[in-house]
Amino acid sequence: MKEPSILQDWPYLDKYRQKNTSINEKHSIENRIVFMGDSITEFWGNLHPEFFEGKNYINRGISGQTTPQMLIRFRADVIELKPKAVVILAGGNDIAGNTGPSTLEMIMNNLISMVELAKVNQIQVVLCSVLPANHFYWNPKEKPADKVIALNQMIQDYALANELLLVDYYSALVDDKKGLSSPFSEDGVHPNKEGYLIMEPIIEKVIGLL
Repeated sequence: MKEPSILQDWPYLDKYRQKNTSINEKHSIENRIVFMGDSITEFWGNLHPEFFEGKNYINRGISGQTTPQMLIRFRADVIELKPKAVVILAGGNDIAGNTGPSTLEMIMNNLISMVELAKVNQIQVVLCSVLPANHFYWNPKEKPADKVIALNQMIQDYALANELLLVDYYSALVDDKKGLSSPFSEDGVHPNKEGYLIMEPIIEKVIGLL
């Protein structure tokens, strides 16, 4: 049985509600960049907060989230912050089945909907490849490696067809078993600090193209 709070706030709209209000009241809206994602984005701010400090970067990751949850909170956590751009890193938890079975087409549909919402609100989009994973420790029955590769190909094809900036974290972090290379992760799914240090120049190079 799920906790009542989860049932009442399935997309976790309340998590950043106060921070969003505070940001809009106290900070300049010029050239904001929102990082939208799941635990990989959220933990980034915990393991290497220096990456976000003193910049116009806003971390809006929520651990465990899938793309339908992100789509629901996209207006509150991205559009209403009036950013210059949004960096979307999502899809791994969908493959893991965190909110139920999901096909790759369903994941792409949600990503495309987020892109279209951003575009109609004059927000530039950066799409990111899903990080490599050949197991999920919370769902050991799932064999995700080839699904991650296939989803990343779909993301790449869509980005190219729609002239979107694309960030390839996968190639920099993958090992010879289609998993997340052990020097960059403790659990095979989430980057450690060394993993984030690999990711940061990759995303900053793309942000420089905005």
